[in-house]
Amino acid sequence: MQDMVIAKWDSSEEIPYELLLLADESRQMVDDYFPRGECFIGRLPDSTMVGLYVLLKTRPATFEILNIAVDEQFQGMGYGRKLLRHAIERAKELGGSTVEIGTGNSGIGQLALYQKCGFRIVGVDSGFFLKHYPQPIVENGIPCVDMVRLRLEL
Repeated sequence: MQDMVIAKWDSSEEIPYELLLLADESRQMVDDYFPRGECFIGRLPDSTMVGLYVLLKTRPATFEILNIAVDEQFQGMGYGRKLLRHAIERAKELGGSTVEIGTGNSGIGQLALYQKCGFRIVGVDSGFFLKHYPQPIVENGIPCVDMVRLRLEL
């Protein structure tokens, strides 16, 4: 794994939809939460974008990671874990005591990563993806129907 520098997205840059839409297939949903959150981008020394996350304060001392994505060519190399740890540290810097994240029931790799980083499943939003996404989503051969909610107490 090459070194990755993580820095806040500069609003003079284009919104990095190519990465955002890897983790959330709805441009409408991304357009709703992106302006309300803080986006951090991970780049290699040559400025190649590796991944990103969007962090939003949802309640006092509670932050949610709304989107975390790694370019497909860099997946499985530890960059996602590094971005996740950065998001947790950023939440702490901002006075957070809780970090939440949600993912589809079919996101086997994501569920494993989040739990390895200390997140615990706290609930399920049944039918979330059927209600909020116009097209069916299938991941790992599994229909993505429910949002699995996880939480980390800092």
